[in-house]
Amino acid sequence: MLALTMLVACGIPGAPQPPSLALPRTVQNLQASRKGEKVTLTWTTPRENTDRTRIKHLGVTRICRAVDVVAPAECMEKVGKVQPGPKPMGAAATFIDTLPKQLQGAHATGFASYAVEVENSHGRSAGLSNQVLVPLTPTLPAPSRISAQVTAEGVSLSASVEFGPNASRTHSAYHLFRRSQGDKQEVDLGERTAETASGRNYTFIFLDRTTEWEKTYLYKVAGVTVEPVQGIDERIEGDDSQEVEVFVHDIFPPAVPTGLEAVSAGTPTQPFIDLSWAPNTESDLAGYNVYRHEEGAETKKINAELVKAPTYRDAVVQSGHRYFYSVSAVDLRGNESGKSAEASEMVQP
Repeated sequence: MLALTMLVACGIPGAPQPPSLALPRTVQNLQASRKGEKVTLTWTTPRENTDRTRIKHLGVTRICRAVDVVAPAECMEKVGKVQPGPKPMGAAATFIDTLPKQLQGAHATGFASYAVEVENSHGRSAGLSNQVLVPLTPTLPAPSRISAQVTAEGVSLSASVEFGPNASRTHSAYHLFRRSQGDKQEVDLGERTAETASGRNYTFIFLDRTTEWEKTYLYKVAGVTVEPVQGIDERIEGDDSQEVEVFVHDIFPPAVPTGLEAVSAGTPTQPFIDLSWAPNTESDLAGYNVYRHEEGAETKKINAELVKAPTYRDAVVQSGHRYFYSVSAVDLRGNESGKSAEASEMVQP
């Protein structure tokens, strides 16, 4: 009887299931970033349908754009599409939209709302993704020329720009960007330190004081505009200038030491002259050289190794002789400053 019951139970069909509509889940992680006229959209393709079944065949993804509408219920303007590719479900997807210049001009204080709509292989979808807002304000043009020069203070750069007759710099400024050789990570070094103008031609000056000697850096300049959208300030970068490579080679000596004084001391049998001067403040200071000569004689360096402190005792002196001294500063790369003003002292007999 038990076997018969089990046999009969196996033949009873379950409750009928409705056929799957195969509608891909809506994208919920759409993101947007703008650079100049280009808006880059990124998202993750869905893995499942709305009924939690696995997606077998994905259709196209429509790119939707609306102007000054926060949350459109449907795709108002289809500005592109992404065809299903060989990547697996759940892979990252990207689309780049180019904003028309007339759209930026007509809605300079407005915004574009983007969404994506993922369709199945029959052209049906479950609706729009989350929406992202992008300001439509025009960005600053890329500088036409950029040049760099290594100075003792750091790397000095200049960027030249010609503005059109109706150009506006409200809420905008040019920023200097830097990356190290072999590194893709950029650092925003901020706005210019000075600017000059001749008609519509402007030159912006930047100074990077944060470099390290004997390293290679790559610089570029781009406009940065901050525009409020729905009460939140959005940062938009303009197109980049060309990138300029700079090798920060140190050929700059420390400052010439100052305040040198000489004092004779000791005993008649063991005389000496003590020297002291104001210390240099350079971070890469290695030490000092001490020079000496007698009246009408050649100047010679009298220290065998660099003097680390701003003091020196000359014990190789003779009674009744007058000596003239000067000192120089030397950095870690061997760059030597000029000699200080001389100080003289007579060794008393």
